[in-house]
Amino acid sequence: MGELLVHRGDGVLELTLNRPEKMNALSASLVDALHAELDTADTDGTRLVVFRGEGKNLSAGFDFGGYDAQSEGDLVLRFVRIEQLLQRVFHARYDTLAYAQGRNFGAGVDLFAVCNRRVATPGASFRMPGLGFGLVLGSRRFAGLVGESWARQVLQEGITFDGTEAKARGFVTALADEAGWAAERERADTARHGLGEDATARLFRVTHTDTRAADMAELVASAARPGLQGRLRAYREALGK
Repeated sequence: MGELLVHRGDGVLELTLNRPEKMNALSASLVDALHAELDTADTDGTRLVVFRGEGKNLSAGFDFGGYDAQSEGDLVLRFVRIEQLLQRVFHARYDTLAYAQGRNFGAGVDLFAVCNRRVATPGASFRMPGLGFGLVLGSRRFAGLVGESWARQVLQEGITFDGTEAKARGFVTALADEAGWAAERERADTARHGLGEDATARLFRVTHTDTRAADMAELVASAARPGLQGRLRAYREALGK
């Protein structure tokens, strides 16, 4: 089986990140596969996209495997492709649902954050360490969910927070163990049948502030600063990896 498991039916696209041995880290090929499936979803009448991770978590974020053999330009492009993915999910015309369990990091947390419906187990954990190597990815969207003050504290101090804290802060829309996820899926199904496609698209457009240009500019400026590979190496060494 490939890095991405895909199931389509009745207007629903289910996407399962399938790299459990790598904690579903976002390799370049996995990000490209997600883009390809969303290309289809944008034109085939999809009304709901569901994200989940195979195994113990949703995603460990950026896949560092082989990063030191890549040029800085290639690394910047990988981060740009991730930001493009996050933006298209956040501004999609259809509803989006993500499930999170286990330990989730960086861009994996950002993928969860851009979905309209965010369901987590109470013991799920979230951490966004990108600023540790100077990368600004998803920060504005995170602040929009949880408030500027707490977002600044979390991102500055590298705080790890669990599902219960996430629900209290508005980062998670529903807490449920994995056995209870089906009920949240039913809720999403009921909602998508309640509004027409055009009304749903208009609702999402007027309730999502469009900061795509500013967010991409911040990402590129932070990633393109000379020494990205060295900053990634220093960060990894500090973690003992």
